[in-house]
Amino acid sequence: MHASSTLKAAETAKHLREQGVDVIDLTVGEPDFDTPEFIKQFAIEGLEHGLTKYTPSAGMKSFQQAIAEFYANRFGASFPASQVAAACGGKQALFNAACTILNPGDQLLIPKPYWVTFPEIGTFCRAENVFIETEQTDFILTADQVRNAITAKTKLLIINSPNNPTGRVIPAEEMRKIVEACAENGVYVLTDECYLFFVYSPAEAFTSAVLPEELRKFVCVAGSFSKMYAMTGWRIGYTIANDRWTRAMVKLQSHSATHPTSFVQYACAKAMCEPEKSIDAVNSMLNEYQRRKNWFVPALNEIEGFRCGVPEGAFYAFVDVRELLGGEMKTSADLADCLLNDAHVVVTDGAGFGADGYLRFSYATSMENLHGALDRIKNLLAGRKSSTVGSHD
Repeated sequence: MHASSTLKAAETAKHLREQGVDVIDLTVGEPDFDTPEFIKQFAIEGLEHGLTKYTPSAGMKSFQQAIAEFYANRFGASFPASQVAAACGGKQALFNAACTILNPGDQLLIPKPYWVTFPEIGTFCRAENVFIETEQTDFILTADQVRNAITAKTKLLIINSPNNPTGRVIPAEEMRKIVEACAENGVYVLTDECYLFFVYSPAEAFTSAVLPEELRKFVCVAGSFSKMYAMTGWRIGYTIANDRWTRAMVKLQSHSATHPTSFVQYACAKAMCEPEKSIDAVNSMLNEYQRRKNWFVPALNEIEGFRCGVPEGAFYAFVDVRELLGGEMKTSADLADCLLNDAHVVVTDGAGFGADGYLRFSYATSMENLHGALDRIKNLLAGRKSSTVGSHD
Protein backbone atom coordinates (compact mmCIF):
# COMPACT_ATOMS: atom_id res chain seq x y z
CA MET A 1 0.00 0.00 0.00
CA HIS A 2 1.02 3.61 -0.56
CA ALA A 3 0.65 6.54 1.81
CA SER A 4 -2.22 8.94 1.16
CA SER A 5 -1.01 11.56 -1.32
CA THR A 6 -3.50 14.13 -0.02
CA LEU A 7 -2.36 13.75 3.57
CA LYS A 8 1.28 13.72 2.45
CA ALA A 9 0.80 17.06 0.69
CA ALA A 10 -0.88 18.49 3.78
CA GLU A 11 2.01 17.30 5.94
CA THR A 12 4.44 19.04 3.57
CA ALA A 13 2.51 22.29 4.04
CA LYS A 14 2.55 21.86 7.81
CA HIS A 15 6.30 21.17 7.83
CA LEU A 16 7.04 24.31 5.79
CA ARG A 17 4.81 26.39 8.02
CA GLU A 18 6.70 25.16 11.08
CA GLN A 19 9.90 26.38 9.39
CA GLY A 20 8.40 29.85 9.11
CA VAL A 21 7.46 29.68 5.41
CA ASP A 22 4.28 31.58 4.51
CA VAL A 23 2.42 28.69 2.89
CA ILE A 24 -1.11 28.65 1.49
CA ASP A 25 -2.51 25.13 1.75
CA LEU A 26 -5.14 24.08 -0.80
CA THR A 27 -4.75 20.34 -0.28
CA VAL A 28 -6.85 18.68 2.36
CA GLY A 29 -10.57 18.11 2.07
CA GLU A 30 -11.27 19.34 5.57
CA PRO A 31 -13.98 21.91 6.32
CA ASP A 32 -12.45 25.10 7.70
CA PHE A 33 -15.50 25.48 9.95
CA ASP A 34 -15.71 24.50 13.58
CA THR A 35 -18.01 21.69 14.66
CA PRO A 36 -21.42 23.28 15.40
CA GLU A 37 -21.73 24.31 19.03
CA PHE A 38 -24.90 22.32 19.67
CA ILE A 39 -23.07 19.10 18.72
CA LYS A 40 -20.21 19.91 21.08
CA GLN A 41 -22.74 20.41 23.85
CA PHE A 42 -24.33 17.05 23.09
CA ALA A 43 -20.89 15.42 23.42
CA ILE A 44 -20.38 17.11 26.81
CA GLU A 45 -23.85 15.95 27.80
CA GLY A 46 -22.89 12.39 26.86
CA LEU A 47 -19.80 12.60 29.03
CA GLU A 48 -21.83 13.96 31.92
CA HIS A 49 -24.19 11.00 31.49
CA GLY A 50 -21.25 8.64 31.91
CA LEU A 51 -21.08 7.47 28.29
CA THR A 52 -17.41 6.50 28.51
CA LYS A 53 -17.79 2.71 28.21
CA TYR A 54 -18.00 0.14 25.44
CA THR A 55 -21.01 0.15 23.13
CA PRO A 56 -22.15 -2.68 20.85
CA SER A 57 -19.83 -3.02 17.84
CA ALA A 58 -22.71 -2.03 15.57
CA GLY A 59 -23.09 1.16 17.59
CA MET A 60 -25.59 2.40 20.13
CA LYS A 61 -29.23 1.66 19.28
CA SER A 62 -30.02 5.36 19.54
CA PHE A 63 -27.31 6.05 16.93
CA GLN A 64 -28.67 3.43 14.51
CA GLN A 65 -32.23 4.60 15.00
CA ALA A 66 -31.36 8.27 14.54
CA ILE A 67 -29.72 7.61 11.18
CA ALA A 68 -32.63 5.48 9.95
CA GLU A 69 -35.12 8.17 10.97
CA PHE A 70 -33.03 11.01 9.52
CA TYR A 71 -32.79 9.26 6.13
CA ALA A 72 -36.52 8.55 6.21
CA ASN A 73 -37.40 12.17 6.94
CA ARG A 74 -34.79 13.77 4.67
CA PHE A 75 -34.81 11.43 1.66
CA GLY A 76 -37.84 9.16 2.06
CA ALA A 77 -35.60 6.11 2.52
CA SER A 78 -37.01 3.08 4.30
CA PHE A 79 -34.71 0.60 6.03
CA PRO A 80 -34.58 -0.88 9.53
CA ALA A 81 -32.19 0.58 12.10
CA SER A 82 -30.54 -2.86 12.32
CA GLN A 83 -29.05 -2.25 8.85
CA VAL A 84 -27.02 0.68 10.19
CA ALA A 85 -23.56 0.06 11.65
CA ALA A 86 -21.33 2.68 13.25
CA ALA A 87 -17.73 3.07 12.05
CA CYS A 88 -14.68 5.12 12.98
CA GLY A 89 -15.09 7.59 10.14
CA GLY A 90 -15.96 7.10 6.48
CA LYS A 91 -12.64 5.39 5.77
CA GLN A 92 -13.27 2.55 8.18
CA ALA A 93 -16.81 2.22 6.85
CA LEU A 94 -15.38 1.71 3.36
CA PHE A 95 -12.73 -0.74 4.54
CA ASN A 96 -15.31 -2.72 6.54
CA ALA A 97 -17.57 -2.98 3.50
CA ALA A 98 -14.85 -3.97 1.03
CA CYS A 99 -13.08 -6.41 3.32
CA THR A 100 -16.29 -8.39 3.88
CA ILE A 101 -16.96 -8.72 0.12
CA LEU A 102 -13.59 -8.99 -1.65
CA ASN A 103 -11.43 -12.10 -1.72
CA PRO A 104 -7.94 -12.33 -3.24
CA GLY A 105 -8.23 -12.30 -7.02
CA ASP A 106 -11.68 -10.70 -7.14
CA GLN A 107 -11.98 -7.62 -9.33
CA LEU A 108 -12.78 -4.23 -7.84
CA LEU A 109 -14.14 -1.67 -10.32
CA ILE A 110 -12.93 1.88 -9.66
CA PRO A 111 -14.02 4.82 -11.85
CA LYS A 112 -11.31 7.37 -12.65
CA PRO A 113 -10.52 9.88 -11.29
CA TYR A 114 -10.85 8.25 -7.88
CA TRP A 115 -10.29 9.18 -4.28
CA VAL A 116 -6.74 8.13 -3.43
CA THR A 117 -7.82 5.50 -0.87
CA PHE A 118 -9.95 3.40 -3.23
CA PRO A 119 -7.10 1.51 -4.97
CA GLU A 120 -5.39 0.99 -1.61
CA ILE A 121 -8.53 -0.71 -0.32
CA GLY A 122 -8.31 -3.12 -3.26
CA THR A 123 -4.62 -3.69 -2.62
CA PHE A 124 -5.30 -4.36 1.07
CA CYS A 125 -7.89 -6.99 0.11
CA ARG A 126 -5.51 -8.49 -2.49
CA ALA A 127 -8.13 -7.81 -5.13
CA GLU A 128 -7.43 -6.78 -8.72
CA ASN A 129 -8.13 -3.08 -9.27
CA VAL A 130 -9.87 -2.46 -12.60
CA PHE A 131 -10.19 1.20 -13.57
CA ILE A 132 -13.01 2.74 -15.61
CA GLU A 133 -12.08 5.80 -17.66
CA THR A 134 -14.70 8.57 -17.48
CA GLU A 135 -13.00 11.54 -19.16
CA GLN A 136 -15.06 11.07 -22.34
CA THR A 137 -18.28 11.41 -20.32
CA ASP A 138 -17.02 14.53 -18.56
CA PHE A 139 -16.05 12.55 -15.44
CA ILE A 140 -19.57 11.21 -14.86
CA LEU A 141 -19.77 7.42 -14.60
CA THR A 142 -22.44 5.76 -16.77
CA ALA A 143 -24.21 2.42 -16.58
CA ASP A 144 -22.85 1.48 -20.01
CA GLN A 145 -19.28 2.03 -18.82
CA VAL A 146 -19.92 -0.19 -15.80
CA ARG A 147 -21.62 -2.87 -17.86
CA ASN A 148 -18.69 -2.96 -20.30
CA ALA A 149 -16.18 -3.31 -17.44
CA ILE A 150 -17.88 -6.21 -15.65
CA THR A 151 -16.32 -9.65 -16.05
CA ALA A 152 -16.88 -13.03 -14.42
CA LYS A 153 -14.36 -12.01 -11.74
CA THR A 154 -15.99 -8.66 -10.86
CA LYS A 155 -17.24 -8.59 -7.28
CA LEU A 156 -17.53 -4.93 -6.26
CA LEU A 157 -17.91 -1.43 -7.72
CA ILE A 158 -16.95 1.55 -5.59
CA ILE A 159 -18.52 4.94 -6.38
CA ASN A 160 -18.05 8.40 -4.90
CA SER A 161 -20.74 10.97 -5.75
CA PRO A 162 -20.39 13.92 -5.27
CA ASN A 163 -16.94 13.04 -6.40
CA ASN A 164 -13.56 13.74 -4.91
CA PRO A 165 -11.56 15.10 -6.79
CA THR A 166 -13.82 16.31 -9.63
CA GLY A 167 -16.90 17.54 -7.78
CA ARG A 168 -19.13 15.83 -10.35
CA VAL A 169 -22.50 14.37 -9.31
CA ILE A 170 -24.00 11.26 -10.91
CA PRO A 171 -27.70 11.94 -11.71
CA ALA A 172 -30.20 9.87 -9.74
CA GLU A 173 -31.54 7.98 -12.76
CA GLU A 174 -28.04 7.08 -13.94
CA MET A 175 -27.11 5.89 -10.47
CA ARG A 176 -30.11 3.60 -10.44
CA LYS A 177 -29.13 2.20 -13.86
CA ILE A 178 -25.59 1.60 -12.58
CA VAL A 179 -26.87 -0.39 -9.61
CA GLU A 180 -29.26 -2.31 -11.87
CA ALA A 181 -26.37 -3.23 -14.19
CA CYS A 182 -24.40 -4.51 -11.20
CA ALA A 183 -27.33 -6.37 -9.67
CA GLU A 184 -28.01 -8.16 -12.96
CA ASN A 185 -24.48 -9.53 -12.80
CA GLY A 186 -24.34 -10.26 -9.05
CA VAL A 187 -21.89 -7.39 -8.46
CA TYR A 188 -22.05 -5.41 -5.21
CA VAL A 189 -21.91 -1.60 -5.08
CA LEU A 190 -20.20 0.46 -2.40
CA THR A 191 -21.27 4.12 -2.51
CA ASP A 192 -19.09 6.64 -0.69
CA GLU A 193 -21.56 9.42 0.14
CA CYS A 194 -19.45 11.52 2.49
CA TYR A 195 -20.23 14.69 0.44
CA LEU A 196 -23.94 13.88 0.16
CA PHE A 197 -25.04 17.11 1.83
CA PHE A 198 -22.79 19.37 -0.25
CA VAL A 199 -24.48 19.56 -3.64
CA TYR A 200 -24.99 22.83 -5.52
CA SER A 201 -28.32 23.58 -7.19
CA PRO A 202 -29.52 22.64 -9.81
CA ALA A 203 -27.73 19.34 -9.16
CA GLU A 204 -29.52 17.21 -6.57
CA ALA A 205 -28.24 15.01 -3.78
CA PHE A 206 -29.01 11.32 -4.23
CA THR A 207 -28.46 8.50 -1.80
CA SER A 208 -28.62 4.86 -2.84
CA ALA A 209 -30.40 4.21 0.46
CA VAL A 210 -33.65 5.18 -1.31
CA LEU A 211 -33.41 2.42 -3.93
CA PRO A 212 -35.98 -0.38 -3.78
CA GLU A 213 -35.07 -3.33 -1.59
CA GLU A 214 -34.30 -5.69 -4.50
CA LEU A 215 -31.53 -3.29 -5.56
CA ARG A 216 -30.45 -2.19 -2.08
CA LYS A 217 -29.47 -5.74 -1.18
CA PHE A 218 -26.51 -5.24 -3.54
CA VAL A 219 -25.61 -1.80 -2.10
CA CYS A 220 -23.70 -0.55 0.90
CA VAL A 221 -23.92 3.18 1.63
CA ALA A 222 -20.87 4.55 3.45
CA GLY A 223 -21.60 7.81 5.25
CA SER A 224 -19.57 10.17 7.37
CA PHE A 225 -20.09 13.06 9.76
CA SER A 226 -16.63 14.46 8.97
CA LYS A 227 -17.82 16.79 6.21
CA MET A 228 -21.51 17.06 7.16
CA TYR A 229 -20.87 18.42 10.65
CA ALA A 230 -17.21 19.46 10.22
CA MET A 231 -16.19 16.65 12.59
CA THR A 232 -13.06 15.34 10.86
CA GLY A 233 -11.18 14.78 14.11
CA TRP A 234 -14.05 13.03 15.87
CA ARG A 235 -13.75 9.94 13.60
CA ILE A 236 -17.37 8.90 13.21
CA GLY A 237 -19.13 7.35 10.22
CA TYR A 238 -21.57 4.57 9.38
CA THR A 239 -22.72 2.01 6.83
CA ILE A 240 -26.21 1.13 5.59
CA ALA A 241 -26.41 -2.33 4.02
CA ASN A 242 -28.46 -5.52 3.95
CA ASP A 243 -28.66 -7.60 7.13
CA ARG A 244 -26.07 -10.19 6.10
CA TRP A 245 -23.52 -7.63 4.91
CA THR A 246 -24.06 -5.57 8.06
CA ARG A 247 -23.52 -8.57 10.32
CA ALA A 248 -20.26 -9.35 8.51
CA MET A 249 -19.02 -5.77 8.90
CA VAL A 250 -19.94 -5.72 12.59
CA LYS A 251 -18.11 -9.02 13.10
CA LEU A 252 -15.01 -7.60 11.42
CA GLN A 253 -15.17 -4.36 13.40
CA SER A 254 -15.53 -6.27 16.67
CA HIS A 255 -11.97 -7.50 16.09
CA SER A 256 -10.51 -4.16 14.97
CA ALA A 257 -11.66 -0.78 16.32
CA THR A 258 -14.58 -2.36 18.26
CA HIS A 259 -16.75 0.77 17.81
CA PRO A 260 -16.50 4.57 17.52
CA THR A 261 -16.26 6.65 20.69
CA SER A 262 -19.40 6.27 22.79
CA PHE A 263 -20.12 9.92 23.59
CA VAL A 264 -19.44 10.89 19.95
CA GLN A 265 -22.11 8.41 18.84
CA TYR A 266 -24.42 10.02 21.39
CA ALA A 267 -23.71 13.53 20.07
CA CYS A 268 -24.36 12.55 16.45
CA ALA A 269 -27.55 10.69 17.36
CA LYS A 270 -28.87 13.69 19.28
CA ALA A 271 -27.90 16.03 16.43
CA MET A 272 -29.75 13.96 13.84
CA CYS A 273 -32.80 14.06 16.06
CA GLU A 274 -32.66 17.86 15.63
CA PRO A 275 -32.99 17.92 11.82
CA GLU A 276 -33.66 21.65 11.55
CA LYS A 277 -30.49 22.55 13.45
CA SER A 278 -28.56 19.94 11.48
CA ILE A 279 -29.69 21.17 8.08
CA ASP A 280 -29.17 24.81 9.09
CA ALA A 281 -25.58 23.98 10.07
CA VAL A 282 -24.99 22.14 6.79
CA ASN A 283 -26.59 24.87 4.68
CA SER A 284 -24.50 27.60 6.26
CA MET A 285 -21.37 25.73 5.18
CA LEU A 286 -22.81 24.87 1.76
CA ASN A 287 -23.68 28.51 1.06
CA GLU A 288 -20.15 29.60 1.88
CA TYR A 289 -18.64 26.84 -0.27
CA GLN A 290 -20.87 27.96 -3.13
CA ARG A 291 -19.77 31.57 -2.71
CA ARG A 292 -16.14 30.48 -2.90
CA LYS A 293 -16.76 28.19 -5.87
CA ASN A 294 -18.55 30.93 -7.80
CA TRP A 295 -15.46 33.13 -7.54
CA PHE A 296 -12.65 30.57 -7.48
CA VAL A 297 -13.49 28.39 -10.50
CA PRO A 298 -13.89 31.30 -12.98
CA ALA A 299 -10.71 32.83 -11.56
CA LEU A 300 -8.82 29.58 -12.17
CA ASN A 301 -10.06 29.50 -15.77
CA GLU A 302 -8.64 32.98 -16.33
CA ILE A 303 -5.13 31.59 -15.86
CA GLU A 304 -3.58 30.70 -19.22
CA GLY A 305 -3.13 26.92 -19.42
CA PHE A 306 -5.70 26.13 -16.72
CA ARG A 307 -9.01 24.49 -17.64
CA CYS A 308 -11.51 23.66 -14.91
CA GLY A 309 -15.08 22.35 -15.13
CA VAL A 310 -17.69 23.64 -12.70
CA PRO A 311 -18.06 21.27 -9.71
CA GLU A 312 -21.61 20.26 -8.79
CA GLY A 313 -20.75 19.17 -5.26
CA ALA A 314 -18.02 18.75 -2.61
CA PHE A 315 -15.42 21.54 -2.38
CA TYR A 316 -12.74 20.82 -4.95
CA ALA A 317 -11.67 22.31 -8.27
CA PHE A 318 -10.02 19.76 -10.56
CA VAL A 319 -7.86 21.65 -13.02
CA ASP A 320 -6.56 20.33 -16.34
CA VAL A 321 -3.00 21.69 -16.66
CA ARG A 322 -1.79 19.57 -19.57
CA GLU A 323 -1.30 22.65 -21.76
CA LEU A 324 1.46 23.78 -19.40
CA LEU A 325 3.37 20.50 -19.45
CA GLY A 326 6.45 19.91 -21.55
CA GLY A 327 10.07 20.96 -21.28
CA GLU A 328 11.12 21.23 -17.64
CA MET A 329 7.64 20.39 -16.35
CA LYS A 330 6.83 16.98 -17.78
CA THR A 331 4.12 15.96 -15.31
CA SER A 332 1.51 17.57 -13.09
CA ALA A 333 3.70 16.52 -10.15
CA ASP A 334 6.43 18.77 -11.53
CA LEU A 335 4.00 21.68 -11.72
CA ALA A 336 2.76 20.99 -8.18
CA ASP A 337 6.37 21.03 -6.97
CA CYS A 338 6.95 24.31 -8.79
CA LEU A 339 3.92 25.89 -7.12
CA LEU A 340 5.13 24.59 -3.76
CA ASN A 341 8.77 25.66 -4.03
CA ASP A 342 8.40 28.93 -5.93
CA ALA A 343 4.94 30.22 -4.95
CA HIS A 344 4.52 28.44 -1.61
CA VAL A 345 1.06 27.24 -2.67
CA VAL A 346 0.39 23.59 -1.87
CA VAL A 347 -1.99 21.66 -4.14
CA THR A 348 -2.50 17.95 -4.78
CA ASP A 349 -1.11 16.27 -7.89
CA GLY A 350 -3.80 14.59 -9.98
CA ALA A 351 -1.67 11.47 -10.45
CA GLY A 352 -2.70 10.35 -6.97
CA PHE A 353 -6.29 10.32 -8.24
CA GLY A 354 -5.37 8.42 -11.41
CA ALA A 355 -5.30 11.60 -13.52
CA ASP A 356 -1.80 12.81 -14.34
CA GLY A 357 -2.05 16.22 -15.97
CA TYR A 358 -4.50 17.56 -13.41
CA LEU A 359 -4.20 19.37 -10.09
CA ARG A 360 -6.77 19.34 -7.29
CA PHE A 361 -7.43 22.60 -5.45
CA SER A 362 -9.49 22.51 -2.25
CA TYR A 363 -11.56 25.61 -1.57
CA ALA A 364 -12.39 24.51 1.96
CA THR A 365 -10.39 27.51 3.11
CA SER A 366 -10.89 31.24 3.44
CA MET A 367 -11.52 33.62 0.54
CA GLU A 368 -8.40 35.44 1.67
CA ASN A 369 -6.34 32.30 1.10
CA LEU A 370 -7.98 31.66 -2.27
CA HIS A 371 -7.25 35.21 -3.45
CA GLY A 372 -3.69 35.02 -2.15
CA ALA A 373 -3.04 31.63 -3.77
CA LEU A 374 -4.26 32.75 -7.19
CA ASP A 375 -2.22 35.93 -7.07
CA ARG A 376 0.90 33.90 -6.32
CA ILE A 377 0.14 31.36 -9.06
CA LYS A 378 -0.52 34.06 -11.67
CA ASN A 379 2.69 35.88 -10.81
CA LEU A 380 4.72 32.69 -10.91
CA LEU A 381 3.38 31.48 -14.24
CA ALA A 382 3.63 34.95 -15.80
CA GLY A 383 7.26 35.15 -14.67
CA ARG A 384 8.05 31.71 -16.07
CA LYS A 385 6.43 32.59 -19.39
CA SER A 386 8.39 35.82 -19.76
CA SER A 387 11.66 34.12 -18.86
CA THR A 388 10.95 31.39 -21.44
CA VAL A 389 10.29 33.98 -24.12
CA GLY A 390 13.48 35.79 -23.16
CA SER A 391 15.53 32.61 -23.41
CA HIS A 392 14.28 32.04 -26.96
CA ASP A 393 15.48 35.53 -27.87
